[in-house]
Amino acid sequence: MTDRDESLAELEALSRQVASAIVEYDTVRLISHNDADGLSAAGIMCNALYRRQILFHATIVSQFEQSTVELIEKTSREAVILCDMGSGQVELASKLKNAIIIDHHKPTGKIEHVHFNPHLVGIDGSSQLCAACGAYMVAREMGDNTDLAGIALVGAIGDKQPMKGANKFILDEAVEKKAVTIRKGLRVGDVTVQELLEYGTDPYLDITGDKDKIKALVDALGIEGRLEELPEDKLIKLISVITLKLAKQGSLSAIDSLIGDTYTLNNEVVHNVYDFVNILNACGKVEKAGLGMAMCMRDASVAEEALSTAREYQRTLIGILKSAEAQIKSKQNIRYLMLDDAKGAGIVAGTMTRYLYSDKPLVTLNEVEDKIKVSARGTRKLVESGLDLAAALREASAQVGGMGGGHDVASGATLPKGTAMRFIDIVDSIVGKQLKGKTG
Repeated sequence: MTDRDESLAELEALSRQVASAIVEYDTVRLISHNDADGLSAAGIMCNALYRRQILFHATIVSQFEQSTVELIEKTSREAVILCDMGSGQVELASKLKNAIIIDHHKPTGKIEHVHFNPHLVGIDGSSQLCAACGAYMVAREMGDNTDLAGIALVGAIGDKQPMKGANKFILDEAVEKKAVTIRKGLRVGDVTVQELLEYGTDPYLDITGDKDKIKALVDALGIEGRLEELPEDKLIKLISVITLKLAKQGSLSAIDSLIGDTYTLNNEVVHNVYDFVNILNACGKVEKAGLGMAMCMRDASVAEEALSTAREYQRTLIGILKSAEAQIKSKQNIRYLMLDDAKGAGIVAGTMTRYLYSDKPLVTLNEVEDKIKVSARGTRKLVESGLDLAAALREASAQVGGMGGGHDVASGATLPKGTAMRFIDIVDSIVGKQLKGKTG
């Protein structure tokens, strides 16, 4: 047996254990995160619960915190399933009774609850087995749920995970069960050339959102229409122009990920996987989580509204990105950005790190009501050099009376108002030590 086979066997054994615990209940409370991965994970579990005739009540939240625990205690007497959260918040999770955790963040202590996490079997959850993929591994042990494999891939792509290891196992199963079809092409939504450049953030170019510059470029190239319908020579010309722009920006890793295998979701009401990712991210961030969940439950009647919501959200994001570019500040080891109640700060941080500033981690601080919500993003290259944003944000937020955690490459925190600059100074110092420690 190879190491990969052994890890998968352990993963399936862990999945069976968690599935067995879930099916013992007649009613469950489900809490999940409000990004594409969290909503995909919730969608998979809700389908699996519905098919087992287990009553469920699902709620989507932006972060697992004390208020979430209080909400659960008020509204649930049965089991609670936590998706895409819980492993990194041991103290909070320990307050819950009958909790079942399906997560991929690195555990920060011993968890007594029933617990699915790839880290428990030696798989790095930041690069393999997102929460949606974990939910899928559990769901396939709860009944005939392999048709849901496409939704698992939505979560993986939303979390920028490559199709390797355990993710490749799910992809292979999805293809075998005809849930997904693989083709070569541009890894973008099913849009026109103009729409891609006007409100797409993957890729994010110097002309993104600028209608006049986009029209001038499209006219000069003589390219128009839907990407899927472009003749090969025109598609190649468009790809060449985008690639040159990315190279000029220094976004070399983004070039590699722009072209390759694309996935058609044969069982879902929106077939393009990148459109589905954008829909779920948008629905989560603009507080239309129910719309995103309906998409995962295959309600075709809401598809048009969901796509419209995604496109409007993308336009909002581009407005935030354009104004944010002028406001980025730099410390010795990190960059940071102060926002005011902006939607999708994590996506802003990820886009800027990916396309504009890849040499240092970027931390966004978003003041929302009486709190500061933090999102931090790095690159795999920085992680290889010693960066661990989960550890940095956990330690720095604790020092200012907040809480944080996540992955080495992407993390978040919540802080009390008035602590932003102290927090930034602490993170800058910690990141400096991490990077120096690896190279020193």
